[in-house]
Amino acid sequence: MSFITMKPGTLLSPVPAVLIGSGAEGESGPVRNLMTAAWAGTVCSDPPTVSVSVRPSRYTYELIEKSGEFTVILPDTAMLRGTDYCGVRSGREEDKFSRCGFTPVPADGLKYAPAVAEAPLYLSCLVRQRLPLGSHVMYLGEIVRMGIREDLMDKNGSIDLQKAGLFAYSHGVYNALGEALGFFGCSVAAPDVLERRMSGLRSGK
Repeated sequence: MSFITMKPGTLLSPVPAVLIGSGAEGESGPVRNLMTAAWAGTVCSDPPTVSVSVRPSRYTYELIEKSGEFTVILPDTAMLRGTDYCGVRSGREEDKFSRCGFTPVPADGLKYAPAVAEAPLYLSCLVRQRLPLGSHVMYLGEIVRMGIREDLMDKNGSIDLQKAGLFAYSHGVYNALGEALGFFGCSVAAPDVLERRMSGLRSGK
């Protein structure tokens, strides 16, 4: 099968569907906001660093510029409609937390940017670099804390994201993460290890 060549575009897919929490000091006190983002990713493991890209026209951009911090919130499927709403409405015009039924809670390690109580987990990030790239400004945020819902921790102290009910974004469509197909190192695992690990993943243990 041959390829059809097309003009360049942002077709990388799937990508994470996340909420970016932001906040800053306003005229009458602290303000906060949520923005849906699909342009986010891991860029470094030491120090742990993620990137998020934001248009300068967004309210989130204004708040991150003021405070130098943000949260990356991973929503579950129960939060999908609210997550989508946070991407089509502006926080300048309404309180998205109230509108979506999300509960703002403090994010450990940050002063202004909130987490969401209903979410499985969040990352607290401090801006280390900002890179104007064109239509978007990319922020490199060092992860200074992580908040993990208690039921996602297994008996060995590991995070079990299979239970988190996460979803991804693929070219305009949200997709639930489904059946586990493998694990890191599965291509070189011994047969007994492969069988044991895959059995555990499929059973949720």
